[in-house]
Amino acid sequence: MIPAQFALIVIAVFLAMEGVAWASHRWIMHGWGWGWHQSHHEPRTGLFERNDLYAVVGSAVGFGLFLTAWLTKSWLLYALASGVTLYGLAYAIFHDGLVHQRWPFRWVPKGGYLRRLIQAHRLHHAVMSKGGAVSFGFLIAPDPKALAAELKALRAARHRQPLP
Repeated sequence: MIPAQFALIVIAVFLAMEGVAWASHRWIMHGWGWGWHQSHHEPRTGLFERNDLYAVVGSAVGFGLFLTAWLTKSWLLYALASGVTLYGLAYAIFHDGLVHQRWPFRWVPKGGYLRRLIQAHRLHHAVMSKGGAVSFGFLIAPDPKALAAELKALRAARHRQPLP
């Protein structure tokens, strides 16, 4: 495989992973996987939370892809594994590190895209339950004003629903 092709596949997979992460967060973590993810919407009491099991699963998938690539000598699988792993690294740095301050120093950006990323995720955490959340992506941050309006509309719709 030509290095340029390899790099393009890695970049394409990295970008596609935001869609995979969005769907996983929306339909698994806020769906049948809420049992693990709920800890992420509650105050953390220790170094780890049950939600960290998703990182373990993601790491196992990445390892499995690398192992399969090595066993089959597949450059395509190696590029796929590299894109998935780089996304996981970016997630760890930006989501766990920057947004949730799970590193040994504190830094909060005063403006720009990183500030927008933090605001979007804080709006996601404004909901402490399985349903009614907004902003399920990890590295793509929608406009916080639009998210706040969506959150307000979801809350209003929930209050208008008749009780069973």
